[in-house]
Amino acid sequence: MEREQDNKGSLTSPLIDNIQGGGIDGEIIRKIHEKRINDERKKKVVVEEVKKQLWLAGPLICVSLLQFCLQLISVMFVGHLGELALSGASMATSFASVTGFSMLLGMASALDTLCGQSYGAKQYHMLALYVKFSSSCAKSWTGFSKEAFHNILTFLKLAIPSAVMVCLENWSFEMMVLLSGLLPNPQLETSVLSISLNTASTVWMIPFGLSNAVSTRVSNELGAGNPQGARLAVCVVLVMAVTEGILVGAVLILIRNIWGNAYSNEVQVVRYVAAMMPILAISNFMDGLQSVLSGSVRGCGWQKIGAFVNLGSYYLVGIPCAVLFAFVLHIGGMGLWLGIICALFVQVLSLLTLTLRNNWEQEAKKATERVHDTTIPVEAVLS
Repeated sequence: MEREQDNKGSLTSPLIDNIQGGGIDGEIIRKIHEKRINDERKKKVVVEEVKKQLWLAGPLICVSLLQFCLQLISVMFVGHLGELALSGASMATSFASVTGFSMLLGMASALDTLCGQSYGAKQYHMLALYVKFSSSCAKSWTGFSKEAFHNILTFLKLAIPSAVMVCLENWSFEMMVLLSGLLPNPQLETSVLSISLNTASTVWMIPFGLSNAVSTRVSNELGAGNPQGARLAVCVVLVMAVTEGILVGAVLILIRNIWGNAYSNEVQVVRYVAAMMPILAISNFMDGLQSVLSGSVRGCGWQKIGAFVNLGSYYLVGIPCAVLFAFVLHIGGMGLWLGIICALFVQVLSLLTLTLRNNWEQEAKKATERVHDTTIPVEAVLS
């Protein structure tokens, strides 16, 4: 009995008494414990968000890289035929991009808003053909129906600004290749600008995947009425984009003296490409930031605002600066790409300002209204 009493007495301490009795020390320890639990919970939420975005971005990056490799390898082969052949192939690919690819990609990006927010709001039947062959989204396919044309004006209101937003950006890069043909020694300049554009487009596929991932995450969370989740998605992807930009930029600088050999046997071309690579590393860093911020814009349905931002950044700042550097200050092809960097800087600054000033709660309400305004009853689709 005495031993049992001693054991009971040993379980009592001033610390436990303070916690149970609500003393000052107990209150401090309780707050520290709660803070630790909250920190662990926040860390877990961030890790889950990173996993979700990598799960979405990984396949997109792989598919985009493999698809673009068709053009990349073609230009590499043509480049070894000579500067003239490389210049001609560059003009051809630029023309194809300007007249078709950019427009289709831009209009398709309207689905980032509509499909993402519909999925987040659990209006699965609204996704239709977009996920017909996805076994993980079986609820989304309800068969072919004339209701697919319901409220098509809402889609066009997003699709047209989306196309303008993408085209304005892509066309400005292609214009650098066209303007290089007006410089002294146009064959050399066009060849090097073409290699630079191909290199920049290749490494851009990584932030492009992240951009689509954050667009999906933001639209899903807004459609589900979770503004905090959308804000977290943007914060996470920005950190990932900065990390990716630094790593890829370091790789570009490390391979600068050998990368040109993949495209040309001309010593002059290889040396010029080596001089361009540090500039490409900077532009890739800025391009990664603007890509993920543009993804957030698409997720929120701000395509019209994004189009105005791109118009001002590239055509009021970027291209005039490129012409100034290349033709007035005689910096050549490097000057053209420096103009692009100026445009990217303005674009990132504008999109970052919009993102920081965004009222996420209000955007969640808008997303809910947008989804329910365009929602078709399941019975109507099935019929």
